Amino acid sequence: MGADREGGARRRPARAVAYAACGVVVLAGCASMPDSGDLRGVESTPRQDTQVRVFAMPPREDAPAAEIVQGFLEALTSDDPHYETARKYLTPGAAAKWRPEWSTTVLEDGPGAEPARSGGREERNDVSFALTGTSVATVDAQQSYSPAAGAYSQPVHLTRDRKTEQWRIDGLPPGVVMGQSDFQRTYTSVNKYYFASNATAGPDVESAVADPVYIRRMVDPMTQMVRSLLNGPTSLLGPVVRSSFPSGTALEKGVSSLTPDDQNKLTVPLNAKAAKVGSAKCGEMAAQILFTLQNLTPALAEVDLRAGGAQLCSVDGAGADAAAVRGSVKQPTYLYFLDNEHRLVRISAQTPGTQPEPVPGPLGEGDKALRSVAVSRDEQTAAGVGIDGKALYVGAMVAGSSLGDPVLLSKGKTENDRLTAPSWDTRGDLWVADRNPGDPRLLLLEQAKGEPLEVRTPNLDGRVKAVRVAADGVRIALVVEKDGKGSLFVGRIERDEKAGERPAVSVQELRSVTPASEEVAAMSWAGDSKLVVVGQEQGGVQQMRYVQVDGSTPEAPAPAALTGVNEIAATEDDEMPLVAYSADGIVRLPSGAQWQKVVAKGTGPVYPG
Repeated sequence: MGADREGGARRRPARAVAYAACGVVVLAGCASMPDSGDLRGVESTPRQDTQVRVFAMPPREDAPAAEIVQGFLEALTSDDPHYETARKYLTPGAAAKWRPEWSTTVLEDGPGAEPARSGGREERNDVSFALTGTSVATVDAQQSYSPAAGAYSQPVHLTRDRKTEQWRIDGLPPGVVMGQSDFQRTYTSVNKYYFASNATAGPDVESAVADPVYIRRMVDPMTQMVRSLLNGPTSLLGPVVRSSFPSGTALEKGVSSLTPDDQNKLTVPLNAKAAKVGSAKCGEMAAQILFTLQNLTPALAEVDLRAGGAQLCSVDGAGADAAAVRGSVKQPTYLYFLDNEHRLVRISAQTPGTQPEPVPGPLGEGDKALRSVAVSRDEQTAAGVGIDGKALYVGAMVAGSSLGDPVLLSKGKTENDRLTAPSWDTRGDLWVADRNPGDPRLLLLEQAKGEPLEVRTPNLDGRVKAVRVAADGVRIALVVEKDGKGSLFVGRIERDEKAGERPAVSVQELRSVTPASEEVAAMSWAGDSKLVVVGQEQGGVQQMRYVQVDGSTPEAPAPAALTGVNEIAATEDDEMPLVAYSADGIVRLPSGAQWQKVVAKGTGPVYPG
């Protein structure tokens, strides 16, 4: 935090020199632990090597109050698993009450510490400071990240112990507070996985849903993630996902750390709550752990679950994939777009060939000129909006099939006030927004036919400009336009289904995942919990970047720059190339390469979904 923080508290080197766990090969930035001598204090840097571990320094004898505050703030950014050194800066009473796991507040430049004097005179044994800064985000007790802009100000109170004459903190803010660069060094985002409770990936196939959380990257992250998984989903996804672990399941008493063996097999001892699960349920439990930990440690090959000293089941990657489908491992066959005759055409999604062919069926025959399209996730059916934006058509991608009448018509007076591009979910339902100013609606057509359902969108302020349903079937991304500016929001899809009645469908807890100042031009899902966004900050230039569903920025580098992007297409599988409609036509970005032209004339690129 040192380089993050400015303020009235006098600076001193409060942390020990950072050490990495270096093996035979010493990595750049690593240092070996000295055999003798004192630990040397160092200043923090804005972005330290994430492999470097930082150890806190305890308070020195007779340290002034300002130094105690500074030392405590520095200790919060260390890799001390239980904040034992940070607690040494507190009185015994404050140390017993302090709960660092309750929250982490992230400030733009770190907290400043200014003396707060009463009546212009500092009491001899009693002093207060104000921690101030600009909030960036918070991480709650569920480890869930939320952007949180605004001013931060919290008091810190110190008292001098009458016996030892040492200053200690006896009043402090809840949780942990640190600067943004220290947060990026100290924490990492990892997806834990649950099963969709209102969506499937096909007949008898569960859909796995990624639930991103932030954990301390150098504090036994594997065990942290298993505990977090067993504790259940975050509140945002809780209503639409389920866990196969019986209520109350936890690690067996006495298990403090989990480590794979030399065959990359992890044994997870569970308590008695899991002892009586059946083989199918156990397979799902192991799949949840394997999906979660492979997101953290890709080399992990197998999970062995045990309870009461007996093996419950053992699942490898193939077994986990049989239990549930993740969007990130379901590769499309084709990439689709509209050619210069406004017909739906396709090219192979997995080979470099660029010669497009019309899709079989009416949407590829050119009977209806199209402005936007979506292809079902099984690549059997396509939906297209007519060139004037008024009518939505659905047709099978089968030679000789007919198109039929539109399944939806908009009454908007202009092209920009009519239908958005559609999007398919995993159930085979079709989503689209009608931008008619007189009756703006988000609509759902069950199995892409029949009377559309109007989707309730509580607290939606503006008109929907773009719709994309996630492969997990329980999340939706919307570009919402207000006062001529588009902003990106992500919410969860809730379905209230009763026998014999049409479901009531709503999108709940829409959260902004881009800065309020950013104008979003295009977006697409690009991972289990990640989107790619084309946007422009006020007064800035158009940029393409990735954003997490919780509003944080993933560690993955941004895509290579591309000018004049109008539309973007991606899949949850990050091995598949990004595709864009830009000033150069349809272009794609293979992994590790530069943008390559597909065709000079074409619009509306999409992958299935």
